[in-house]
Amino acid sequence: MTSSRVLFYFCISFIIGIFLQSIIKIPQMFVWGILFLDMVTILGFLIGFNGGRPSFIKAYKNELLVYGFCVLFLVMGIMRVQISEFTVVHASLSKLNDAPGAITFIGTVTAEPDIRDTNQKLRVRVGDSLVLVTLGRYPEYHYLDTIQITGKLKTPVIFNTFNYKNYVMKDGIYSVMDFPKAELVSSKHHYNLLTFSYEKILWLKSILMQSIDMNFSPPHNTILQGVVFGNDKNMAKNIKDKFNTTGLSHLTAVSGSNIVIVISVVMFFLLGLGLWRGQAFYVAVIFIWLYIVMIGFPASGARAGIMGCIALLAQKLGRQHASSRVLILAASLMLLQNPFLLPYDVSFQLSFLASLGIMYVKPFIDMLFQIIVKDTFKSVIDIISITFSAQVSTLPIIIYNFGSVSLVSPITNLLVLPMIPLLTVLGFLVSVVGAVSSILGFVLSLPCWFLLLYLVKILDIFSQPWASKTIPNFSWIWLAVYYLILLVSLTLLQKYQKPRFLGY
Repeated sequence: MTSSRVLFYFCISFIIGIFLQSIIKIPQMFVWGILFLDMVTILGFLIGFNGGRPSFIKAYKNELLVYGFCVLFLVMGIMRVQISEFTVVHASLSKLNDAPGAITFIGTVTAEPDIRDTNQKLRVRVGDSLVLVTLGRYPEYHYLDTIQITGKLKTPVIFNTFNYKNYVMKDGIYSVMDFPKAELVSSKHHYNLLTFSYEKILWLKSILMQSIDMNFSPPHNTILQGVVFGNDKNMAKNIKDKFNTTGLSHLTAVSGSNIVIVISVVMFFLLGLGLWRGQAFYVAVIFIWLYIVMIGFPASGARAGIMGCIALLAQKLGRQHASSRVLILAASLMLLQNPFLLPYDVSFQLSFLASLGIMYVKPFIDMLFQIIVKDTFKSVIDIISITFSAQVSTLPIIIYNFGSVSLVSPITNLLVLPMIPLLTVLGFLVSVVGAVSSILGFVLSLPCWFLLLYLVKILDIFSQPWASKTIPNFSWIWLAVYYLILLVSLTLLQKYQKPRFLGY
């Protein structure tokens, strides 16, 4: 058994442990009992049974040791979730949640303010705790501002169809405060290299978004801000509904599947320009990380960028199995840092599954299209296979979390995705040039406006009542059945595809 396969087993065991604890809540006494028995067993294999070991144990000593350590890593996954849950319960401010009286604290804004039409949401750090504070639209506060807040702390609400508590807990937020009294204490910021760089990125992003507002009117300005910067906060509800109905909502948000699809489409166009696969890989990786930094380096975008780059690596090397092990290792390291990503972060789930889909599903879709149409429409087929493979691997997660599925999504993505890289580049150029010269910005905005007009027309044509299907109460059992069938199907197809003369 190779060392990479052993590490793969350890990572899978760790992830399974996190998953089990997230859905079952295993008692600590039971966990410690398993840990003790497993440690005794491992020590027995290492130093015990010298002369009296059964022949079976002697023959499979290394494999049994690996399985023993797999149990150890599974227990570590369980304990990692329990430690995080203990931190939630004993966070200093969360103990004051739902207290009858108002409290006053001073904290620092630790992320880009989420500014909406009528309010703004701030992540405020107070000691070791994060509080999500909702305030009126004005006065505006900024990253690293020190503010004094007076109000009632609350536990995030759990709705019938949406667990808001878990949604914010993945970001380390255990308390919320709605429309308290707020006062700016200091706008003098204390920097280190990271906070200084991040503040300048956010400042540049705000300048570029204002440039888009000056060169485009609604809804084109909000759509372009969504496509270029992943900011759909100011988009009108009817436009958001059209994006959801047509299955194109991933274009205007920093979603996991969006980043992975964009990376793959960029790679495809670079190859079309004549670059070698190795050259295209490095250019695409640089492009996507510049893009993630440009949109404010959101955590969801960074995680999706890591997984998307690993999916690209698989295409570059042509070794899906090796790259899937790197993908699992990356996921394990992310979950070690924050185990709540697995059960509560939909973006993490989508980016992980979309990457696996492009690694394992796409080759079979390519093979199917080659049989049907040969190489006649190779460029179109590659875009279809990228989109379809990501959608096949993420479909049940989307239905489970959002309760609906777009019936026209394959068609709309085929019609829109080829022009998204061009729209993104042109939109970014308009925002940069428009910030310097309004005349040049207007000139560059004309071709961008035609692309946006085309996108809006696609939304209008396909956002019909029949275009999406609501699937309420989608059970996790169907989720498990779907992925089991997909796993078995891919295994059988891989076995069928292997050449018989090699002895398979």
